[in-house]
Amino acid sequence: MKVDCLESTLEKSLQAKFPSDLKVSILLDFTRGSRGRKNSRTMLLPLLQRFPEQVRVSLFHTPNLRGLFRLLLPERLNETIGLQHIKVYLFDDNVILSGANLSDSYFTNRQDRYVFLQDCPEIADFFTELVDAVGDVSLQLQGDDTVQVVEGMVHPYKGDRAAYCKAANKRVMDVINSARTRQQMLHAQTFHGDSLWTQEDAAASGDRRPALDTWIYPLIQMKPFAIQIDELVTETLLTEAERGARVYLTTGYFNLTQAYMDLVLGTRAEYQILLASPEVNGFFGAKGVAGAIPAAYVHIERQFYSEVRSLGQQERVQLQEYWRRGWTFHAKGMWPPARARPRTGQDPAPRPAGARPRAGAHLLAPCPLPVCRCGCVPVVAGLCFLVMQVRSLSCPQMADLGSRG
Repeated sequence: MKVDCLESTLEKSLQAKFPSDLKVSILLDFTRGSRGRKNSRTMLLPLLQRFPEQVRVSLFHTPNLRGLFRLLLPERLNETIGLQHIKVYLFDDNVILSGANLSDSYFTNRQDRYVFLQDCPEIADFFTELVDAVGDVSLQLQGDDTVQVVEGMVHPYKGDRAAYCKAANKRVMDVINSARTRQQMLHAQTFHGDSLWTQEDAAASGDRRPALDTWIYPLIQMKPFAIQIDELVTETLLTEAERGARVYLTTGYFNLTQAYMDLVLGTRAEYQILLASPEVNGFFGAKGVAGAIPAAYVHIERQFYSEVRSLGQQERVQLQEYWRRGWTFHAKGMWPPARARPRTGQDPAPRPAGARPRAGAHLLAPCPLPVCRCGCVPVVAGLCFLVMQVRSLSCPQMADLGSRG
């Protein structure tokens, strides 16, 4: 991760004729950010020391890693207990959701998925508040490379675990509930107020504003804090996939929970699952125990596919491996179809006036499928897109990705 650009920007803000209120907030995982002698903490310390009033560095420490367990587990293995896995970059009203960090390899030879939302203040505000909330329940990096808790907050691994998780749940849920209230007000104003603007109205008046065709739902998964929105949505999408529908799923690490596997095997939809071949797994060729990780994922894949074959479902559930010489694969996402049957009763999320679900409409949910069988409990965030009219976004592109590999 490069900090030169941040330092230069902060320096310019201090030298400007009119003082700037530019703030830089960085949220990292404690275990990953502290690993080794040269790490994210040591790289950010000069920036924090030079601009203490403008820079905040928060290090999330899972409450599950404590006591003798914390003392005995070596680096790299300790992060399997739980970690902060939110990868979001905010710049004013622009949001980038990434699948990975800012290491050089992610910009050169790593196949991943990124979502860029431009001029989207509602989503930017939500993720700003979310990062601030998780930062408040994290350890704060100090200029002397020590860490402190926010005043009044329970320590994540020295304090009472239940008390910490309760306080963290309240802090994060305050953000979610606040966003829900704002969304309800916006929905009422958009669809029940004077600002209602249909495609027909726009055409009649010559207005060229684009019609509403996409809904975005942030998905949060923080199981230590009893927040499992992403898991609930993912299970719902898998459960409601109907016969004849095709669900595309891609992951660099095929390690689904038994519940997710049962849903894939128990529903009637077709599944096309894109996985990383062992050679493009990020741990391929690593030293020590980490070097065996790709083989472990292959073993899990074989177990799953054996079950698929034993049930005679190999035509309905297909697995493909991505391979590209010299590259790694890290893309995670799910593209299930939107239901296209008549409405019965009240929809939980009313459609824009005049809009009808189309056979080609799809839900694009770049969720990380965060609950895995290894027991790792990450803190993650993703987005679910409900696309009413699909033009440039086409699910067959996922199949092309697999065949090109």
